[in-house]
Amino acid sequence: MSIEVGLWSCTVDAKKGFSFQPAAPIRITNVALGDDLANTSARTSLKLSYKTLIPENDDSDDDAPPEFPTSTTFICALTPGKIEQVAINIVLEEKEDYTLEVVGPNTVYLTGNYIDQKPMDMPPYGDNDSDMGSEDAFNLEDVSSDVEFDADGLDDDARFEEIDEAVHGSPKNLKRVRDSEAADADKTSKKQKAESGKAVKPDSEAGDKKEKKKDKKEKEKKKDGVEKADGQKSEKKPAAEREVAGGVKIKDTKVGTGPAVKKGNTVSMRYIGKLQNGKVFDQNTKGKPFTFHLGKGEVIKGWDEGIVGMQVGGERLLTIPAPMGYGKRGTDGIPGNSTLVFEVKLTDFK
Repeated sequence: MSIEVGLWSCTVDAKKGFSFQPAAPIRITNVALGDDLANTSARTSLKLSYKTLIPENDDSDDDAPPEFPTSTTFICALTPGKIEQVAINIVLEEKEDYTLEVVGPNTVYLTGNYIDQKPMDMPPYGDNDSDMGSEDAFNLEDVSSDVEFDADGLDDDARFEEIDEAVHGSPKNLKRVRDSEAADADKTSKKQKAESGKAVKPDSEAGDKKEKKKDKKEKEKKKDGVEKADGQKSEKKPAAEREVAGGVKIKDTKVGTGPAVKKGNTVSMRYIGKLQNGKVFDQNTKGKPFTFHLGKGEVIKGWDEGIVGMQVGGERLLTIPAPMGYGKRGTDGIPGNSTLVFEVKLTDFK
């Protein structure tokens, strides 16, 4: 990975604080007093305030944007004639809010450098379990040729066939018995009657029993909130596209079952990642699912926000703006300022 280094410096006046958002990651390496001291004997401390990574409302409503509290710490204390400079190694992330303040009478000078931190290995892109390199890992027939597709029309069983069999077992046959098959069954029962010599009930009575069984099944379906049409079980109606923290847009193409995942859970995912032009840059549809701790900064921010609320078996379309993905720098296969589109499926969580 290439590294670009540029000099960075900052002056923090004794009477003023300095608040800023780094345009790129900064490593602070030295803090020192200047040659002009307001007080030649008093101690001067440097204080840093920043937003923490753990939100205050982690256990609150999943749709509410996270609130990150501000934390304060002291970096060093300088005393003229004793300790006039200190070597440190602190990295400030880009686009985060920081405030530097001096407690004491003297001005403090900070020196460091910019860091070009391209997220080459930032999951999910670059994950060791990714199967982009395998010869049959990705079949273009399984993926739409353009991002502008109707997510409701996705053939989910074809796209994640292996996952469905591993997690949910073989799909059930929900087709109704055709009239011809029913007629064949009646003929079979008549043959059995002739062979056994036992009397059977008239067809009208048998038909009444069938109708009663049918009505009973229909009532059970309505009770469970699930109805069949042409032999197929209808899914819960997916929700419309909505926007969460950071401008991430989510759309549930298939609603799962069971409890919803929260930040702090360990989740196992299948996914296909695309650019807006439809180009696939990464995917995990076979082998071991991709596993990580949700909300702990182990993946791009768009995933930490966009996966919250999913249920096992659920599938979701994530549209992630560049600041919540790989930013203005991008990475191999992903240009800078790229909006990313992920089709994701939750296979399990704990």
